[in-house]
Parts: sequence; structure tokens; C-alpha cells
Amino acid sequence: MTVGIVVVSHSRALAEAAIALAGEMLHGARGAIELAAGLDDGSFGTDAVAISEAVTRADQGDGVVVLMDLGSAVLSAELALEMVDDDTRGRVVLSSAPLVEGLVLASVSAAGGAPAAEVAAEAADALQAKAGHLGPSVAPDPAPEPDRPGSTGDAPDELRGEFTVAMPHGLHARPAARLVRAVAGLDADVRLRNITLDGPEVSGASLSKVATLGALQGHQVAVRAHGADAAEAVRRVRALAEDAFGESGSASPVVPAAGERAGRRPVPASPGIGIGPVRVARPASVVVPAARPGTPAEQRHRLDHARDGARDDLQTVRATAAREIGEAEAAIFDAQLLLLDDPDLLTDAGTRIDGGSDAARAWADALDEVEREFATAADEYLRGRAGDVRDVRDRVLRALGGAVEYDAPSDGVLVADDLTPADAAAVDPTRTPAVVLAGSSPTAHAAILLRARGIPAVVGVGAAVIARVGAAALVVVDGTTGEVVVDPDEPTLRAFRERADALDRRRGDALRRADEPAVTREGTTVLVGANVGSVADARAATGADLAGLVRTEFCFLDRQRAPDVDEQEVSYRAIAEAMEGRRITLRTLDVGGDKPLDYLPMPHEANPFLGVRGIRLALARPQLLADQLQAIVRVAHDHPVDVMFPMVADVDELTAARGLLDGAVEAVGRGRPAGLRVGIMVEVPAAALKAAAFVPHVDFFSIGTNDLTQYTLAAERGNDELAALADALDPGVLALIAVTADRAGDDVLVAVCGELAADERAAELLIGLGVRELSVAPGAVAAVKQAVRAVDLQHARELAADALTCRDATAVRALLAR
Repeated sequence: MTVGIVVVSHSRALAEAAIALAGEMLHGARGAIELAAGLDDGSFGTDAVAISEAVTRADQGDGVVVLMDLGSAVLSAELALEMVDDDTRGRVVLSSAPLVEGLVLASVSAAGGAPAAEVAAEAADALQAKAGHLGPSVAPDPAPEPDRPGSTGDAPDELRGEFTVAMPHGLHARPAARLVRAVAGLDADVRLRNITLDGPEVSGASLSKVATLGALQGHQVAVRAHGADAAEAVRRVRALAEDAFGESGSASPVVPAAGERAGRRPVPASPGIGIGPVRVARPASVVVPAARPGTPAEQRHRLDHARDGARDDLQTVRATAAREIGEAEAAIFDAQLLLLDDPDLLTDAGTRIDGGSDAARAWADALDEVEREFATAADEYLRGRAGDVRDVRDRVLRALGGAVEYDAPSDGVLVADDLTPADAAAVDPTRTPAVVLAGSSPTAHAAILLRARGIPAVVGVGAAVIARVGAAALVVVDGTTGEVVVDPDEPTLRAFRERADALDRRRGDALRRADEPAVTREGTTVLVGANVGSVADARAATGADLAGLVRTEFCFLDRQRAPDVDEQEVSYRAIAEAMEGRRITLRTLDVGGDKPLDYLPMPHEANPFLGVRGIRLALARPQLLADQLQAIVRVAHDHPVDVMFPMVADVDELTAARGLLDGAVEAVGRGRPAGLRVGIMVEVPAAALKAAAFVPHVDFFSIGTNDLTQYTLAAERGNDELAALADALDPGVLALIAVTADRAGDDVLVAVCGELAADERAAELLIGLGVRELSVAPGAVAAVKQAVRAVDLQHARELAADALTCRDATAVRALLAR
């Protein structure tokens, strides 16, 4: 018998070549050498299962020496040893020798009958002959060369640069994650330093280090990159900085929480009534489990397994957010996913394991240190991200057996400062009758998720109100009116319970009549459609008369290139088939600087919300729009289809888009589909005021009240501090809806597809303003149809006239509550 050898490599071709070279030294004999290289699909990688099987095959009783190429191969080999029996494991030696030279000497040594320890030692000395011949590895002095832009001229493969942090929140977790991803995979050691604070250099490969630079808006940051790809690394970092790390569109100023803002009022965010005891949301702590015995390799395996579980959990939450909120917003979880694989963190945890800590204690201590760095940062926004670090810490500890200690009862009205999307996604409607938040807004991520789950919610109540609610024994929440009643007396409680019972009865009636048309008392039919972004949404649109808005962005996300015509046709056709003959309104691609695509690079814009987005972007890249229109035309030959162009502000934009549509019809070659209709989104105040100019060119208008509101009131809809101002019931917004309907006349249908359409109380007002189609989330279709059936058209017109004379949105809401 002889010592067996296992070659572990990311590349099968490399491993086979190394084995062939070793065979030359053995005059063609291969010896007991087994291969565990590459993955089954032919791609690069290592597989612990394949390694364990190779070890078993190579073991003839005298031991096995395992040679590995790269760092992750070592981890795979260590994991493989956990899969073999104890007897075999005791005979295996993991060698740190260089793969090619080590394999040659190990093969010769093993063929000569040397024991495993001697074979491993021979392999480990493989570089001595080469080193003795060449001498110490001292690089010659480089010839002088001209300084490159941004370079110090210190070394030919080192570049330096600087950038100014432009984001209001500074270089916090999300932009830090983008930076780490940008330089990942490059052959360059990237270092960053906050010049303004005269801080130390940190690794650009470590999210935890980059995010704790303390780089605030206006700070100067130095970049130093060393290696073959140094120039590309500096270029990528500078490009990100020039684009404000993709944060310019979503950034909002941080307002110190020194007191309540003047005029702040609770905002209804999710309809319904909830009554129950108070449950104050406090962070649940995870207790570090008792230490479990094991070798350092076993502890690393436990930690890797727990990180894999935490990663799966986070990816599930991210997928839910992407599906129900949007891909751009779901990217907030990317920073946490990166933290799980942060090289500095893993090195720290590994060092602690080598020092005797078990996996749980090593991970907890490493993450606690990072959390302290965040919590003590000068920037308030960075301090707020300490909770994200703790969340990652606790997810892994739970996977390692850590027990969760809850500081609040599991049932009751949830009271909190705010909720992350992950928090909102986890709220159980059967145990949480309502939610009250100090911050947030009706268009915030958490509010959208709460509405999707049918949980009543009131947001933006402020810290003072939250403190009062938190101290109460019982609270009543009306997510329709925005009322929050603390410790109600018996008559008040009885009145709210009666309202809740009446609401439940109305919802039950609405569900039973969901498939019936929505017709007002005097006989006016109002279409109620569903806003969909997937086939699943379309299937869930019970009772919907049509898909009033199909967000085609779902075809363009999570990919490295734009979908071709065939791919888009398949996607749109699937939604049309799910709607079973009901009309679908396909909105063309609506992206831009505020929600960019990786394969669609955009120049930096000072204000992407007012930049190249919607139809502007599509016309700037006509082939992208032409391909999409061809796919739409193909589907329109077999299904009733409307095409809708977003962000239109000028008739010339619509004319150009229609020209591309005519070209798509010609390219498909089957003539113009008989039922194909054309419309525009009315999101820009100018489009509403110029509606008469668009009438000859469209079949319908669809008013996007979310964007129309933020543009009309100059209040970004994602800014919690402006939640009370950014109200679609503001008379200024209502006036634009009214003028659109008035100019549309009898021949052009007017629809509303924003959040306002789902407000049951607003149905009468919108119908009175002239709206004849409401498109809402699939789950709201039945209730909105029922609200339409209660409308008297004459009274609705009088209500609309009164609303247009109100001073603000609060007065309009009071009017609707009468």
C-alpha cells in the first residue's frame, strides 16, 4: 500500500495538467492520485462532497495527503473531513504546499513508499529549490515613469485618488455595500481613508470597515489601490462617487429628533380598525448559546452552516420585499447580505476561534465590536445602522442555537418608532390587530407591506404620541381615519367595536360580490382594475375588471442585460392569460436615475426625480423601447391590450413614442391589432394642465397620484418628515385631477392608478371629479367596488366641488368623514 494523494482545485483542467506533469516524473505512472476539481456543470469551484469521496477512494490504509489551490478550497477540504468516518479522518493530512510543485514532489515521495507525514513534509518544501536558485524575492527598482492621473508615482501598480461624499446620509451601509461590490473580484488591494477626520486606512473589501469610516456629507475620502487592477478599482470608486453611490434619488435630509415638528398629525396608512392591548416593539435580544466542544475546523464549519441559514432567511425577506415593494427598495437588504461574508469579520471570528472560542461566542464578539463602532459613530444615520448589524449577528446566533428573549407580549397593537420592511413582512395579522408608528409615511415600505396584509395602521404620530400610546393598557386604531384612542372609555370602545363589526360585514359583502360590476346608484359604471407586477398578482386579482397597470419593470430586473423581444412576449402573454380575457394595460419601462438598472448606465443627476426617467429614458434609448413595443404588439394580436407611456410631459414625447409603436406594428407584420389602445400616465402637473393637447392622440389618461402628489407639493414621497404634507387629497392635487377629467371630455377615459385609488373614502370624491376607472392592489378590488356601489353621482359631484375649495388635505379628510 502507498499514501494516497487528493488534488483539490477550482479548475479541473489545471488539476488534470498538474497530475499529468507529476506522471512524467513517475514515467507515466499516476499512483494513488484522486481528483476533486471544478463543479459538475464545468464551472470553477470546489465541492466538499466530491472531496470527501476522493479522500475515501485514495485512502488505502497508509494515509492521504490533500493538496489545495486557493483559500476557499481549504474551507471545502476542511468541510469534507467532517463527512468521512473518524478512522479515515485520522489518516488525512491537509497540506499547505503549492499545488503544482507540491504534487510533483509528493507523488515521487509517495511512490517511494514514504509515510504520509514525510510525503506532506516533502511537498511543503517544494519551493526551496526554486528559492535557492533565484534568491530572495526582491523586486528590481522600477524605471521612472510619468505620473498617471491620480497617482503618486510611488509604484507602477499603485494609484491614488480622492472623492467628496455627496450623500446627505454620508457613506453609510447601502453605498458602502455598492463600493465593496464594485471592487470585488479585481486584482487590487483597495484602501480608503477619511481625510477630513484624518482617520486610519481601512480595507475596501470590508463592508464593516468602509461603513465605519465616519464619512459624512462633504467629507473628503482618499482611495489607494495596489495591484494589476489598481487603475480599474480607482475608476470604479470614482464613478460611484460621481453618481453619489446611487443614493441621490432616494436621499432625504436627517432631521434631528429634538422635538415634535409643528403641525405634525397622524396619517392613516392602512384601512381598518384594530383594538387591543399595547405591544411596544423593543429589540429582542438573542442569548449566546453555551459553548459546544469541537476543533477549530469543526467550529468554522458550524459558523459557515449558520451563516448559510441566515443568508437564506435574508434572501427570502429580500425576495418578499422585491415582489411586494420593488427591486430598488429591496436592495436595502444587500448590505446585510454582504456583512455575512465580510472578510474582516470572518478573519476576526476565525482568529477568536483559533484562540479557543466556540463559533457562537466568536461570532457574537466580532459583531458586537462592529456594532459598537456604528453606535458610536459621529453621524446619526450611521448610528441608526447599528441595529442592522445586530440583526445580522442575531440571525446567525439563532441558527447556532441561541435563544430569543422577548421583551414584549406576542399579541396586541404594535407600537414602534418605525418598522423595517423585514419587520413589517414578519407581522402576523392574526396576532396584531393594528400598528402605530412614530415615523414613516403611507408610501413607505413598511406601510405598503402592512396594507398588503390587511393590517390597520396609522403612521407619523410623533414621539410624544408614541410615548402616550406605549403607556396605555388598551388602544384603538382606525387606519381609515387616522384616529388613535388611548384607554377609551366604555361608550367610545363600544362605538369603535360597532364600527369594526360594520366594516367586517361590508368586507364580507364586498367579497361575495367581487365578480359583479361596480355601478353607482344611478347607473354609472366605474371600472375597478388591479395593479400587477407579476403573474401571481394577476392570478390574485379576484373580481378585477382589468389589469389597470402592469409594471413591466419586472422583466428588466435581476439580470445583466435587457430582455429581448421574445422574452418580453412570453412574460406579457403569461399575464394576459392569467387575466383570462380581461384587458391588460402594459406600462412601458419606467426607470431612470432614481431607480437605475445595472446594464443601463446613467450619468449622475443632481435630482433624478426630475431627470431622465420614464418616457424620457425610453426615447433616449429608442431600441430598448422599440423591442418592448414589438413584444406588446405581438401579445395584442391575441389579447385585449392597452399600452401606456409613463412620465409624459409634452405632446412631442407622445408623438415620438407613437411613431415607435407604428414601427413595431410594421416590424411584427400582421397589421395593427384591432383592440390596441394608447394612453399616458398623468404624473407631471404640466400634463394635467395641458390635457386638452393630448386628447387627440390618446384613448385614455391614467393618473399616477403618487408622483403627481410629490411633484405638485414639492414633497418627496419617501421622506417621512413630509408624510403629512405629501397627501394626495390636497386640493391642489385634486384640482389637477379635475382639470384632466374636464379636458378629457366624453371620448377619453380617465383612470387613477396611484395609492389614492385604493382609499375607499376617496372613491366618491374621485368619481365626482370625473374619474371612471380605479386601479388598485389586487387585495383591495372587492372593497373599492363596494365603495363605488354606494356612490350617488350627483352627491359625488357636489362633494368634489366642496373639496376643491378646502384649504388643505386635513379639511378634505374632514369633509369625507361627514
